[in-house]
Amino acid sequence: MADLTAEVVICGAGIAGIAAAYHLAVTHGMTDVVLVERGAPLSMTSDKSTECYRNWWPGPDDAMVGLMNRSIDLLEQIARRTDNLIGMNRRGYLFATADPTRVPALHRSSKEAERLGAGPLRVHDGRSGGPTYVPGRADGFEGQPDGADLITDPELIREHFPYLSPRTVAVLHPRRCGWFSAQQLGMSMLEEARRRGVRLTRGEVTAIDTASGRVRSVTVATDGGARTISTPRFVNAAGPLLKAVGEILGVELPVVCERHLKLSFNDHLEVVPRGAPLLIWSDDVVLRWSETEREALAASDENRWLLGRLPPGVHCRPEGHGDSRTLLVLWTYDMQPVDPVFPLPITDHFAELVLRGMAVMIPGLAHYLDRIPRPYVDGGYYTKTRENRPLIGPLPIEGGYVVGALSGYGVMAACAAGELLAAHIMGAPLPRYAPAFTLSRYADPSYQKLLENWGDSGQL
Repeated sequence: MADLTAEVVICGAGIAGIAAAYHLAVTHGMTDVVLVERGAPLSMTSDKSTECYRNWWPGPDDAMVGLMNRSIDLLEQIARRTDNLIGMNRRGYLFATADPTRVPALHRSSKEAERLGAGPLRVHDGRSGGPTYVPGRADGFEGQPDGADLITDPELIREHFPYLSPRTVAVLHPRRCGWFSAQQLGMSMLEEARRRGVRLTRGEVTAIDTASGRVRSVTVATDGGARTISTPRFVNAAGPLLKAVGEILGVELPVVCERHLKLSFNDHLEVVPRGAPLLIWSDDVVLRWSETEREALAASDENRWLLGRLPPGVHCRPEGHGDSRTLLVLWTYDMQPVDPVFPLPITDHFAELVLRGMAVMIPGLAHYLDRIPRPYVDGGYYTKTRENRPLIGPLPIEGGYVVGALSGYGVMAACAAGELLAAHIMGAPLPRYAPAFTLSRYADPSYQKLLENWGDSGQL
């Protein structure tokens, strides 16, 4: 077929690729951009998200907080401009623990987050003269506190979160957090980008010509046959296929994929209030089993692990509006790297397992264990670097770029990630956090020292 031309070809019309195209076209006025996607836009992983956002990130520096604060700024601008078409709220994340020995660590990590730019910490320990706790609102994001509230006062915990386990001794409530409609965000950015001249091509990138060490053209397999697009710039925004597309370009990307599933079901008993924040259990989980179940599990080499201590981080949130009673529940109890395959394999008994895990934090959910009402399970892949930071910027082939490895935070980071990638391409001024996300960071001796002592991956 006849050759095409483009100033930039972007492989992948997930949320990251769309955001990059949006900023190239809308922010910088580059109209000759082609998005290549083998399926429907936003359909591989972006539409499998829990759609949450947060500026609450661990160190060791302020790069992730800076990126997320900027992305949330952009999300809020879009929400204001569109009369909150994306349904953005600011209910916060609520981390809960039943382990008194964890409270000092929560305090230390909160002070670190304050130092990194996430906002001030307010401690509510029941003493007179302390700060007043301001509950989150169910809808909207304006006029809400930032920073975080650490509550160790048992009466205050029971007053505002009576559905939590009675063993709960502390909750940490980061406030510049919540969720929004990623589908509305992605489609609105795509529509605006297309109005500015961005073209969407259905197909699969099969070859990239890099003669003389620079990008020359991209070959795309389409239903109508192979098409060649002459272009000086190629962006790998392929999500779970980031590593495979990098190999086509001749660049080894240091990423792995993890499988992540989520459960949704109708909480008809209204165990979790519809205005609740994102609820996260910070402790290791020991599942409750009957004696008969314990004996059966103990006798099974395949399932005996279910009797031990399982990872923390099981979490849930309400989903939907109006009369909706949908509850989303997630738990990353298996973080082994896998090769991405489609359709995504669904683990046997996943729904029961995550519901049992969530019931440790919210005991009322145990009422559903006999019969989970019409469970629906889907999910996608987290594409991650070793330290769970993204790859955004140029590649060692002239004209080659990457925006990916956005792990479980793609929808919340997309606006700032796309803006940063577009700035790299256009030669625009870069924010202070930009070097922390380039591939070249791994050649920096000081960054290598950071990696040796890297702590919490902060993947929620």
